[in-house]
Amino acid sequence: MEAEIRAEFESSGFSIGGAGPEDAAQILSTLLTYCINYKMSPADLVSNWEVYYLNRQLDGLKLERSYLDGFLSHLQNEVKERLIEEEANLHVYSSNDVDMLVPHIRFTYVHDEAAFLDTPGSKQEKPPGESSNTELTPLTSDRPSSSRMAKTNGERITPFATRVNKFTQQYVLNSDNAASMPSKHEAETTEDELIRRIQPSQRCSLEVQRSQPEPGCRFMYDRMEDRFNYLEDRIRKSATLFSASGLCGEPADATLASEEKIFAVGMVTCDGEGRLNEKSILLQGSVEHSRGERVRLDLKDLDHFSLFPGQVVGIEGRNPSGHCFVASKLIDSIPVSVDAQLPSAKKQAVDNGSHPQNSDAGTLPRALSLVIAAGPYTTTDNLLFEPLQELLSYACRKQPQLLILMGPFIDSDHPDIKKGTVDQSFHDIFYSEVLTKIQDFTQYLGNTVRVILIPSVRDAHHDFVFPQPAFDLNLPEDITHQISSLANPSLFSSNQIHFGCCTVDILKQISGEEISRKLPGGKPGDRIGRLATHILKQQSYYPLYPPAGGVPLDFSLAKEALEISSTPDVLLLPSDLAPFVKVLSLGEGNDDQKQFICLNPGRLAKGIGGGTFVELYYHEDTSRTNASIIRI
Repeated sequence: MEAEIRAEFESSGFSIGGAGPEDAAQILSTLLTYCINYKMSPADLVSNWEVYYLNRQLDGLKLERSYLDGFLSHLQNEVKERLIEEEANLHVYSSNDVDMLVPHIRFTYVHDEAAFLDTPGSKQEKPPGESSNTELTPLTSDRPSSSRMAKTNGERITPFATRVNKFTQQYVLNSDNAASMPSKHEAETTEDELIRRIQPSQRCSLEVQRSQPEPGCRFMYDRMEDRFNYLEDRIRKSATLFSASGLCGEPADATLASEEKIFAVGMVTCDGEGRLNEKSILLQGSVEHSRGERVRLDLKDLDHFSLFPGQVVGIEGRNPSGHCFVASKLIDSIPVSVDAQLPSAKKQAVDNGSHPQNSDAGTLPRALSLVIAAGPYTTTDNLLFEPLQELLSYACRKQPQLLILMGPFIDSDHPDIKKGTVDQSFHDIFYSEVLTKIQDFTQYLGNTVRVILIPSVRDAHHDFVFPQPAFDLNLPEDITHQISSLANPSLFSSNQIHFGCCTVDILKQISGEEISRKLPGGKPGDRIGRLATHILKQQSYYPLYPPAGGVPLDFSLAKEALEISSTPDVLLLPSDLAPFVKVLSLGEGNDDQKQFICLNPGRLAKGIGGGTFVELYYHEDTSRTNASIIRI
């Protein structure tokens, strides 16, 4: 089994090693123990290691002994969370439970001890009117006050309400620029200087470039023909763009035997049901160039590559035998069309006529303050939506121009939702617990704030399809210009800043399917950044094929809805992976390539505790943009 573990790690691009063969043997023995103790197969162990590797952003691809303790803690947490989900009445006790269940015991003990030690010689004269319990106040002052605790029936105090270290910064992008940004008040604290760059009275514009499909669309009717047309159109369009770019020759048939070097365009596929590896890579061509046939790819002559199933690539090489295409050059970035631009006819202005300051979005500067969060918005032990309420209270203090909330809102993975123990419909929970809070927030701040809601396929109260239509909110007329719902995925702009958003966890899904080879002797690359750039290089919000389990991809709706015709300024990709904010570009070491910001705000609620969200101040370009990852 140790040999199987080693082979599984090596097939995923990782190596097991240390100072010598003895260290490697000891690491394998420890990994074998993990498999036995937690009843995992070698493949499951490697999958857990990849999640741990990505979340910790470890350097290098070698599993060393120093990583084992942290990996063990990760496995223990995974097992604990799985047990909590499976067992309805199981509760894992912690120090928080002791403080909540027996606070009176602590107080009585301290009081009795003080009385016992209070000898006549140690008594001091108290000022008139001072209570005898005054000296006990410091011992209990660190307890959360009852006014800050969320309570349910039976005066239950939730663990989320008793958390400490609220709203702490985990990461700051371009922190050197924070001091130079204009602030509303000179005496504001550093925490308040990030968002309040623009006067709250300056309302931002909002234009929707693409939000498809429409609410009430017909889905679950895609045919095999729709699937074929979608894949064929992706390959054929990519071949046309490669040919028009002038950087490559005319695409040829890679399945024909030829000693001459040719250029071919096709889709990466796997020859079996398992995970992609270097021995199972096939290239599927278009019907126009190769009758849709596949040929095996040999990548031995390439010093670096990054591939996943469904990726459309351009490859240069030879096929001497007719059975195997030996690649000498690989291009994984589809050229952008020369006339690629957002069709003005499809732009939808969301500004209301009663607000003339937004009648011309071109007069507004390319500056915008945002708060960005992704669900779930409530902890797994209740449906009180405390994290959402805390986020809205925080936004009330910061007064951002735009608040972007991405699903899931009513999480289908929540224990109470899965078990059906709620006494309301999912729609009623959404309107009473989520939408009502958001309406109160907009009414409190007035016309100066906008809110965008984007659904998720995990939303129990919404259509289970991807691409996914926007929520049909049925809002009162007086706030329809403040609260907008867009499709998943969608493309919109605010103050001339273009945003792209997709709430499907495509980063995590591609990370589980990708294989890569780095330059020999090169520095460890930024894998998260590489996964994010794949989205724009493929000009698709969901380039993975076949789709991951649990993704209800409807090919009859996917053609236009998933297309990315131009690079946005900000790309929002919420994921279960570690939150991040990165400045990326599509070129490798090319300064001429347009830079963009890609961010994953993380999940606002994680288990019974709080998660993270992002504050962003975009100013003209990426070099002067400031962002922070905040733990709620």
